[in-house]
Amino acid sequence: MSSPAAEELVVSRATLEDWPVISGWAADEGWNPGLSDGPAFFAQDPEGFFLGRIGGEPVSAVSVVNYGPAFAFLGCYLVRPDMRGRGHGLATWKTALGHAGHRTIGLDGVVAQQGNYRRSGFELAHRTVRFTGPAPAAGAAPGVRPVRPEDRDAVAAYDAACFPADRPRFLAHWLTAPGHHAVVRRAGPRIAGYAVIRPARDGARIGPLFADTAEDARALFSALTARAGGRDVAIDVPETNAEGIALAEEAGLTPSFETARMYTGPVRRHARERVFGVTTLELG
Repeated sequence: MSSPAAEELVVSRATLEDWPVISGWAADEGWNPGLSDGPAFFAQDPEGFFLGRIGGEPVSAVSVVNYGPAFAFLGCYLVRPDMRGRGHGLATWKTALGHAGHRTIGLDGVVAQQGNYRRSGFELAHRTVRFTGPAPAAGAAPGVRPVRPEDRDAVAAYDAACFPADRPRFLAHWLTAPGHHAVVRRAGPRIAGYAVIRPARDGARIGPLFADTAEDARALFSALTARAGGRDVAIDVPETNAEGIALAEEAGLTPSFETARMYTGPVRRHARERVFGVTTLELG
């Protein structure tokens, strides 16, 4: 498919083989992508990633990943620095949006683009703050253990209660990707939360951190930071979760980056109060 833009921009679907280009641009922007993100992202919607090329050379990117019939998530909106200001990003965006059909679309927008997103029909839901810093010394993590194969259906159900859509294909990869460490906390037979830490370009990223209570979240967080060995960690916390902000601050992490969760329409009811850390800014 192509998109009408100057200099013969051609927009087509990206493949997993193109991911190093997209993630490299993201790293250059300071977004600190995870080292194993690509296969999990493409597993959810292999047709949801787009590149704009001029003369075969990539110059722009965007993803619109579909989750079922009602919800999609937009991310990876990037233009190569030397090609900005020429309309290539907007042309790529317009082509990719058609992939969502009539679904409500969500995104986590950087500050510089939030005005443009509002003009495109996105409305603010909440701010999200990235907290970063050296992993604190691990405390007690009672009731927390690694996710086992027999936990995965229950984890997927818990995740679906905390996110606007079911995403079992994504989770099947996210929980088991190279370097990813997933933990669960149980309250008797019931899951009280789960979380994942993964290696990134710089240090490690925590996401999601979903939990019933702040106590559950602290136990999960402690189990994950124990894996970090003092390296820098980062977690993206919705500003609406005051206990999540307090958890990050108590751990000595400091704000380093801000985005805005925005939607084009209504989303499925979900337990926002359990979201102490979002999964990923690229896919929600």
